[in-house]
Amino acid sequence: MSDACGCGSDEPRVEGEEEHEPDKWWQVTEIRAAAVAGLLLVAALIVGWADGPRPVKLTLEALALIVAGYTFVPSTLKRLARGKIGVGTLMTIAAVGAVLLGEVGEAAMLAFLFAISEGLEEYAVTRTRRGLRALLNLVPDTATVLRGGREQTVSPAELVLGEIMIVKPGERLATDGTIRTGRTALDTSAITGESVPVEVGPGDEVFAGSINGTGVLEVEVTAGAQDNSLAKIVKIVEAEQSRKGEAQRLADKIAKPLVPGVMVAAALIAAIGSIFGDPLVWIERALVVLVAASPCALAIAIPVTVVAAIGAASKLGVLVKGGAALEAVGRIRGIALDKTGPLTRNKPVVSEVATTNGAIRDEVLAVAAALEARSEHPLAAAILAAVDDYTAAEDVGAVPGAGLTGHLGGIPARLGRPGWIDPGPLASDIERMQHAGATAVLIERDGTLIGAIAVRDELRPEARDVVAGLRRDGYTVAMLTGDNERTARALAADVGIDEVHADLRPEDKARIVETLRGTRPTAMVGDGVNDAPALATADLGIAMGAMGTDVAIETADVALMGEDLRHLPQALQHARRSRTIMWQNVGLSLAIITVLMPLALFGVLGLAAVVLVHEVAEIVVIANGVRAGRTRNLIAATEPTKAPEPVIGARS
Repeated sequence: MSDACGCGSDEPRVEGEEEHEPDKWWQVTEIRAAAVAGLLLVAALIVGWADGPRPVKLTLEALALIVAGYTFVPSTLKRLARGKIGVGTLMTIAAVGAVLLGEVGEAAMLAFLFAISEGLEEYAVTRTRRGLRALLNLVPDTATVLRGGREQTVSPAELVLGEIMIVKPGERLATDGTIRTGRTALDTSAITGESVPVEVGPGDEVFAGSINGTGVLEVEVTAGAQDNSLAKIVKIVEAEQSRKGEAQRLADKIAKPLVPGVMVAAALIAAIGSIFGDPLVWIERALVVLVAASPCALAIAIPVTVVAAIGAASKLGVLVKGGAALEAVGRIRGIALDKTGPLTRNKPVVSEVATTNGAIRDEVLAVAAALEARSEHPLAAAILAAVDDYTAAEDVGAVPGAGLTGHLGGIPARLGRPGWIDPGPLASDIERMQHAGATAVLIERDGTLIGAIAVRDELRPEARDVVAGLRRDGYTVAMLTGDNERTARALAADVGIDEVHADLRPEDKARIVETLRGTRPTAMVGDGVNDAPALATADLGIAMGAMGTDVAIETADVALMGEDLRHLPQALQHARRSRTIMWQNVGLSLAIITVLMPLALFGVLGLAAVVLVHEVAEIVVIANGVRAGRTRNLIAATEPTKAPEPVIGARS
């Protein structure tokens, strides 16, 4: 559900309408109607200046009123028939009142300005759900199951609870299940956010969308296609987006008490004035009061600010999705950071090499690289990147869930996890590496242990400064991750975060964020499919766009399109400033209405003067709103600078 509810229609968008939302501002129906109405008003103005025939001028103004009014009057009347009123209701009454007073041109101008505000708001808050389809794409089209002792290929929707699913190397799991036989390194990054594959075996739970490594698995199906982990993510996202979509816009919140109050006041003015004075005079004053109370500036104040702010944010590499996000930033007091992506590079690297039995660092790396030369394992990429040159080993074979075997110049060699290879004298080194949040592998040549390699998803170089800055600014910072507790605690200590939540699945992240929201308004920063529910649940969802998935970007309210985390405080500062400007415009708009109404009531100002003041006020709020598009001072104050690359440690 889009957040955009037109202030004219006061209606939320219907289901499915987002599929046809315009990509460009000039494709917005209200903008096109306003453009036509504007041309007609200009033509009427020219006719008036040239002392042309009044009927021609009146006809042009009437056409402008019809064209602009058609964008909100019909839907407003339908809503009014159901007993619901909003900003569009007051705008309609104000336009009708101007016509009754013989000021068709002024009524057309009101409708023209309101149509522009409608169009700007629709364009500013346009959102889609294309990312949800990206989730479903993680599920394969077919699954292999054992039925009657034979392997059969079926649709995931046909899977039955309790039957055995065969998952071959490189395949994605079609649904959730429990491993019955087989061991492998499972890539669960789409589900848990793990930066390196997880070693799994009999009895372990596995989830839909995970990618099998090198071993063949027999998995007992524990969830149907409609109830697996990915389906749960979709349900959470849809529920949370619907919750946000139902929230009224700021203008409507203000208009809710304003509109009926103005209508009642105008009716009382006309009724009481007619009893004690000339009915024609007081009815006319009541209509002028209605025009004076028309929230033209209020209606256009927020959309203009939002459009300007969104345009400026794009120059900063930040995508802000509408006024709701700008308003939410000002309330945020807590920030939940996903580990993989926002805090780390999501690119595992060799962080340490420990040696033994006379081997040297380069020798250990060379043997490891030779064995990993043709491996698709993420650890392989990290090891290969740590050496300048290598020669692939012969007779390389994978031992599922354990490691690799092969020969170098006829000499046998092995690489694998502790337990499969005895760490021997490197036991303390292995323990230290794991406590530091690294994945450790052991290397053996000719039956002799020669070393251990620690692979770690390194912190972003700017992460410590960003976290420190956020805490200085009064934000409470928490880290959420699918990694194990030991790895999570080690990395959190490095970055300066005290509150850590580890071993989380997507629904767990959403639950934690919901809990955090109970104590303080919270923003969630994530970059992957597994972050989507938490992004949707948070008061403000912020996606790391460059490395993120479609669903994270589409679910979030703010997307950082670059890879530098320092854009986060920059985005927060820009959005806070824009929200301040938004409230300035709202305050000015309400002040204008407050001043004009009594002046119109006592006859100090007539219709022409009231409309003139409104138009001046609109110019002022538009000019003020445009200030949200200035980024020069913000860039100068928060421009990220290139940080040094982390040094890969070595130990001999």
